[in-house]
Amino acid sequence: MRTRRYPALTVYAGLVGLLLCALVIGVMQGAVALSPVAILKILLRSVGMSLGPVTWEGADETILLELRLPRVLGAGLVGAALAVAGVLFQGLLRNPLADPYIIGTSAGAGVAATVAMLILPPASILGFGSVALSAFAGGLLAVLLVYRLARVDGRSSPVTLLLAGVVVNTVLGYLGSLSIVLFEGSEFRLRHVFTWLMGGIAVHDLRQLLVVGPMIVVGIIAAYGCAASLNALAVGEEGAQILGVDLDREVGRIIALGALLTGAAVSIGGLIGFLGLAVPHILRLLLGPDYRRLVPASAMVGATILVLADTAARFVAAPAELPVGIFTALLGGPLFLVLLRRDGRESGWR
Repeated sequence: MRTRRYPALTVYAGLVGLLLCALVIGVMQGAVALSPVAILKILLRSVGMSLGPVTWEGADETILLELRLPRVLGAGLVGAALAVAGVLFQGLLRNPLADPYIIGTSAGAGVAATVAMLILPPASILGFGSVALSAFAGGLLAVLLVYRLARVDGRSSPVTLLLAGVVVNTVLGYLGSLSIVLFEGSEFRLRHVFTWLMGGIAVHDLRQLLVVGPMIVVGIIAAYGCAASLNALAVGEEGAQILGVDLDREVGRIIALGALLTGAAVSIGGLIGFLGLAVPHILRLLLGPDYRRLVPASAMVGATILVLADTAARFVAAPAELPVGIFTALLGGPLFLVLLRRDGRESGWR
């Protein structure tokens, strides 16, 4: 059955509406429910505007402005970053199974974060703890290592990048497991390690969003600027060069943007799987292969799904929290499989 293509304006309007609904649901739901009217009044009051008398508890204002709103915005940023990074790597490698972690980001971030949790003392820089900073640095260093290993005769290709990424992911993954084995006596820290590896939005300070937010927004805008190159790469490396693409420069640029987006997401979200794989593929089935549509659509859908998944993680077992990675799989997996079975043979992948 042929997939129906919808006008871009209709698609974006619908996606913006879904994202806004997800954000509202995210700030409303939790261990303490907040009404939309109270949320609106609190937000207006926080910017110096008043809309009637105070009718909410003092704790509600603290919950919304200091806890829930930063976390919901953080979830949206992480979801957008992972989905767009997935688009970049799937387009670069021309592989629908590629995700943001395919060239070593997850393994590098995971081993660095594990070592930080087990060894380093607590610290904070601009609201980021030693674990978040270590994960960000480890992810970027792993990608740099993969890029260096993949360069043959001064050039890198998607095939060598993929192979080097698989090797580095495997080696670093086992190094992370070795670290856990060596520190198996620290039960509390090990539980923290496993929780982080399954993903969870950790925004405890607005300064974190002021640092990560611009990085992700600028990265997404720059990713949109790569859309023409990704469209050209879809016909193969030789075809892209015939169309005037500087292959080596564009490969480096796409890898750098994907690594930046993934590293920024990991620093406040841990290792959230499936999102960067499923969202681009689902949208390719629905919208076609044009990356000028896929990049912005993926950002909005990724943000929507992760906000809803994080809300479920906070709400389902309240006051306890479940790893958000469980819910990204439960929300995205069934839809992904349905679309794949229905339209997989005509997905538009080139």
